[in-house]
Amino acid sequence: MATTRTATTQWAGSLLDGSGTVALQSSGVGTYDVTWASRAEQPNGRTSPEELIAAAHSSCFSMALSHGLAGAGTPPESVQTRADVTFQPGEGITGIVLTVKAQVPGLSAADFEKAAQDAKANCPVSKALAGVEITLDAELLS
Repeated sequence: MATTRTATTQWAGSLLDGSGTVALQSSGVGTYDVTWASRAEQPNGRTSPEELIAAAHSSCFSMALSHGLAGAGTPPESVQTRADVTFQPGEGITGIVLTVKAQVPGLSAADFEKAAQDAKANCPVSKALAGVEITLDAELLS
C-alpha cells in the first residue's frame, strides 16, 4: 500500500530578504521557520531544505540498515546515523556524507560494511537523491 506524506511551505518576499515557514502536515509535529540566511549562512534557530533532507536521509538509511541486518539474522542493538548535506549557493546540494555507528552482536566488520553499503545504495531516500554524491563512513561498535 502506497503512502503519501505532505509538507507545506508559506513564503513571503524575495529570496534574499523573505522568510517562510514549513509545516509538517502529515504528522502535525511542527511548523519551522526558514530563510535564505538559514540555508546559506548560519541556522540561527531556523531550518533549511538541506536539514530536512538530512533528517529524511539519516532516518531512511537507519531503517534500511536495520531491516537488512535483521533479515540476515543479525538484528542490531542500536544504529546511529548522521547525515551531513552540503549546500553551495549557486551550485545546489554538492554532497551528502552518511556516518553510521551501530552495535550488532555476532557480526564481522566486513559484513557490517557490506550491509551498510547495501543500505546506502537501496534506501528510498538514497535512490531519490541519486544525482548527488553520497559517501559513507560505517563503524561497527563493540
